[in-house]
Formats: sequence, C-alpha cells, structure tokens
Amino acid sequence: MGMFNLFNKSTPEKPQDVKAIREALLLFIKQELQKMEGGEGRHIKGFELSICCLSGERFMYDSAVFFEDSDRFKNEVQRIADDFAIDLPEKWTMQVNFVDELPAQSIKMNGLEVALVIKTPEHVVAQKSTTAYIRILNGEAEKKVYTIHAKDGRINIGRDRKTQDNDGFVRENTIAFPDSSSNTGNKYISRQHAHIEWSKDASAFVIFADDGGVPPRNKVKVKSSGEHNTIKLTFTELGHTLLEGDQIILGESAVLEFSYHSH
Repeated sequence: MGMFNLFNKSTPEKPQDVKAIREALLLFIKQELQKMEGGEGRHIKGFELSICCLSGERFMYDSAVFFEDSDRFKNEVQRIADDFAIDLPEKWTMQVNFVDELPAQSIKMNGLEVALVIKTPEHVVAQKSTTAYIRILNGEAEKKVYTIHAKDGRINIGRDRKTQDNDGFVRENTIAFPDSSSNTGNKYISRQHAHIEWSKDASAFVIFADDGGVPPRNKVKVKSSGEHNTIKLTFTELGHTLLEGDQIILGESAVLEFSYHSH
C-alpha cells in the first residue's frame, strides 16, 4: 500500500465519468431540497448551479448536465422536488454556469468544485446554511466572532473555557467569557449558561438554556429580528430555533448576534 492510497482514504473519490458526475450533482441538489419544507418551494424562482472545472473536464460536465438540452436536467430536478412534495412554481428556472470561481454566497458541494444558489425573492430565505456566525455585541469573550458548523455537535456557552459542574464533570465552553475580564457584560454569565446545537429536523441551529441559564439563577433571552417580543428560555429542554439576525442576551447584558452571513 503506497503513500498515495493513504491520502485517498480521507478525500472522497472524484466521479470519473459523465454518469457518475450527473448522479453526484443530482444527489447534491437532492440533499439541499430535502432540507426544505414543502411550502417553501413556491418561493423559489430557480436554481443556479456553478461549476468550476478544468478545461479538459468540461466536456464531461457538459454531458452530465445535458448542456445542449437544458430541459432534461431541469426535469431531473423537478422529479426530485416531486419526490419530496416540494411545490416549485410553474415557471422556475435551472441555470448552469461554468465559472472560474464559485460565488461567495452559495452552498458548496463536497468533493467537486460545484456550488448551488437557490434563487428566492429577497424577503424569503429558503436556504438554510449549515454554517453560522456568532458575533459578540456586548460583553467580552475570547473571540469577537465564532464560526459554528452543524457537525460541531454541542457548542457550549459560558464563563471561562473549562469549568466543573455540580456533579464534578468538566465542561468545555466553546464560546467562553473569561472570569478575569472586567467587562460588566460578563458579570452575570454562568459557568454553564447555554448551548447551541444543529437540529436535523429543523435543519437549523437551536439554542438551549443550561442549568446556570434558567431562573432562579440567570437568564437567556432571544429577540428575533422579525418579532417584537422577547423569548425567554425558562426550561433546559425547550430550545429556540435561531433565525437570521437573532440577538441572544445572557444574564443581564451580554449580547450575541446569530447570523448565516460572515460579513
């Protein structure tokens, strides 16, 4: 077994022929459509598939997406949408672009230099990204911005990086507000204040209060950008699905902002 084989283990095999490429592309689109609720489909204007391949591979990709007969690929995508009961509008579009660089705001595919943009009217966000950003607006954490991913599992938030809970177990806070900070926002942050995790069912990030973040100890509140009322998390079992622009308040005045954009 040469060195080459060792490296191959970690990277998925690149599809080598037209049929394999087509199947990989359709699977990628299928996984994204699967994350949607049926009704969300009506808001979709269309899909834009960007492909960044070597010029020598272009002919394979052309055939894979039926470049000469664009309706054929569109029909394949329609079939996937029908399988998941996603109602696409009557005149949705399927656009395939060959590009030198994948667009920034797009869903990147694993294993191939391909990205998908789901085009929707501005006010509807149908695209749920598995990467999000937590910005510290008030209070002092170890970093100003944290990038979180669906695959991270449980992302703990609290005072200090390593703390011991009442049962003696050590908990690691990913988003840690140092005890040594003189910032007043840090004053009412518990060692086990809250955590965020990815929910497969909601295909979104959800925040939960932990023991130190529920009354009578401390507070976790969320103010959604679209709603005027503040959501208080009073039970550890009941989480809140985070939306673009949500502000999370810990204790009295530490504020975190949740976003799907890295601006």
